[in-house]
Formats: sequence, C-alpha cells, structure tokens
Amino acid sequence: MKLYDFDGMFDEKLSAHIAKNSGKLKESEWEDKIPELYKKFGNTVIKSIGKTPREFYASFSDVELIKCLRAHLKQEVPVSGFLSAEIEERGIEKQLLPLLDGSAAECEYAMTVFGAAECAIEKYMNLLLTSSDNDIKDKCLEYLVENADAAAKYALENYKNGVEKPLMVEILSKVNKLKSDEIFDILIKELKCDFENLPLHIGHIVSYGDDRALKYLSEKIDEEGISYLDFRELKFAIEALGGEYFKQRDFSDDPLYKLIKPQG
Repeated sequence: MKLYDFDGMFDEKLSAHIAKNSGKLKESEWEDKIPELYKKFGNTVIKSIGKTPREFYASFSDVELIKCLRAHLKQEVPVSGFLSAEIEERGIEKQLLPLLDGSAAECEYAMTVFGAAECAIEKYMNLLLTSSDNDIKDKCLEYLVENADAAAKYALENYKNGVEKPLMVEILSKVNKLKSDEIFDILIKELKCDFENLPLHIGHIVSYGDDRALKYLSEKIDEEGISYLDFRELKFAIEALGGEYFKQRDFSDDPLYKLIKPQG
C-alpha cells in the first residue's frame, strides 16, 4: 500500500504561500487562514496521484482504511488529518480498539481518538495494569479518572483482589453518578488505616463529596497527636463538605507550625 504524507505536502505549499505573501497578513490572521487553506488543499487534485487527498481515502473500504492507518503508524509516516477525518466521518472509530493492544504508536493514536470514551475503559484498565510504558499508564489513569463511573466496576474488582489498590482508590474517589456504600466504605477504610498518607485520603474523600464522611473526619481531627499539617487538611475537608470545626488545638511543638507561625 502506497502511503502519502499529505500533511507534509500541505506544509510545503503553505510555506511557499506564506513566503510569497510575506507581509500581507499578520501572524494571527495567518492562523485563522490556515484551516481554510488546509480544507482547500484537501479538495485539490494531486497530479502524481490523480485524486484529491479526500478522494484518495474515500476510495478505500473500511478495512483498507484501518489497514492504511496501521501502516502509517508502523512506518512512521505522519497520519494526515484527511485520513483521521475519513475514519471519523464513517463512524468506524470502534474498529480502532484493537490498536490499544498494539505498538506504542498505535496505542497512543487510538487514545487520542477515544479519549475517556466508555468503550475504551476496560482496555485502559488492562493497560494500566500491564503496560511497561509509563506515559501510556499515566494517560490511562487520566482517562479512567475522567470517566470513573464507567471504570468503577473494574476498580472495585481490582481493589478487592489487592491489585494496585492506591490507583483504584484514586479512581473510585472520582465516581460521580454511581456512588455507593461500597465505595464510601473503602474511602473511609483507607482514611482510618493508612496513617502515612492521610492527606491523600482526605483529598479522596473531599473529591467523592459524600457528607456522611463528616463524622469520620471529625473523629480523626479530634485525635491526639495529629500533626498540624493533618489538622489543616482535615479542617479544610470538613468545611468543604459543609461542616464546621471551632475547637482550639495546641500545635506549639509542631515543626510546621513553628515554621509558619512567625510569618502569620
């Protein structure tokens, strides 16, 4: 299959056009004009091909179109906006799901197409747990958090099985519509048990936004021996969930308090 770098061709024509018309338009005006020129280029016949870029991809079957895309990614030939647009216009994006199991280039391209779409959530969770590419893992986590409602069932299962529990808790804390006692209980359990990461779990509870947590936050803030940092985080969380805390506490021996106090 012959691959064409249509965007590269456009860039060459654009550079020549800008040089020819130097000084006629301001930079901001060129930025507005470029999409118009790109659209015009897509409908311009390329003599060596005998078709416009849009016609070239329109002549492919769905299978050929996906095959062409994979060839571009494998051979590192830039994927033009015209190829991407043809896939989108046909509504065959779901046929790109297998790319999430492919090379890093294929995976990254597919992720830009799907974003946080529900159809990709299960694969994102699998990638989060199995990929050796930290950039891909980070992007998967970002999308799982963004669509935590769709990811919740997978996160709950992994949490119960002890798989990447901190990441699963982060995802569950962002659930919005599908709130449940099960998720709430997990967030409270982590608050009570993981003393070393108390601010993290306080943040998760605030993010989840269930005011039933006020009882547990109030119990925690009243504990003797909490640090000034933890006190501040807890007080903020109580207020964020609609509660109040007025008790006076003595942190005169706390290192952070000593550092902050002189500065007011």
